[in-house]
Amino acid sequence: MGSGRGQDMRELKSIEEKILDRTLYLIGKKGTVNVPIRAIVQEAGVNISAINYYFRTKEELLRHVKQFYVDNVLSTIHHLTDEKLEDEERLLGYANTVMEYCIRFPGITVILKDAQEHADKDEMSRRILAVTQDMLEKLDEVLRRIIRNDGEQYLMKRLIFLSSIVHPMEEIRAENPSSSFLLQEEKRLEYIRRIIEMIRGKN
Repeated sequence: MGSGRGQDMRELKSIEEKILDRTLYLIGKKGTVNVPIRAIVQEAGVNISAINYYFRTKEELLRHVKQFYVDNVLSTIHHLTDEKLEDEERLLGYANTVMEYCIRFPGITVILKDAQEHADKDEMSRRILAVTQDMLEKLDEVLRRIIRNDGEQYLMKRLIFLSSIVHPMEEIRAENPSSSFLLQEEKRLEYIRRIIEMIRGKN
C-alpha cells in the first residue's frame, strides 16, 4: 500500500515555481506575507526581471503563492479519500505529506492566518479557508472510524493526532536536534504509525 510519500506533492519544475517555493519559505521564516521583493530575489537566486516576467506585480506573486498552498492542501485530501487504502494507511499518507509540506514550506500557518484575517474582502482567502475546512472534514471522517470514541474523548485524541504532526515541525524550524530524526522519511513514517496506534488505544 502507498505511504503518501512526498512525490504526491506538487513538484517544482521551473523558475516560476522556484520563486513560489522560496517566497513561501520566507513567509514562514519572517512570519508575515509582507516579504520584500529584494529578499525573494536573493533567496530564489534570480534577478528582479524574473519576478516581473512571471508575475508582473507583488500582489500577483502572492496570489500564486496562495494557489500553490491550495494545490498542496488538495494533495493531502487525496490521501484521506483514496478508496484503495485502509483508514490507517490514509492517515499515514496524510500525516506524512503534511509533515513534509511543513518542512519544505514553513509559511503554511502564516498563509492560513492571513486568510482568516482577510476572508471578508479577499476571494482567495475564502478559498484557502474553504479547502482547509474540507481537508479537516475529510480528516474527521477517517479519524472517527479509527478512534471509535465520541464527545470529549474523540476531541482529545484528535488534538493529540494533529499536535503530534504540527508541533515537531515547529521544533525542527527552531533547530531543535531532538526532532531532527523526523527529517528522515523512514523515521517519520515509524513515528506516525506509533501515533496512530496510540489514538486507536493500542500499546
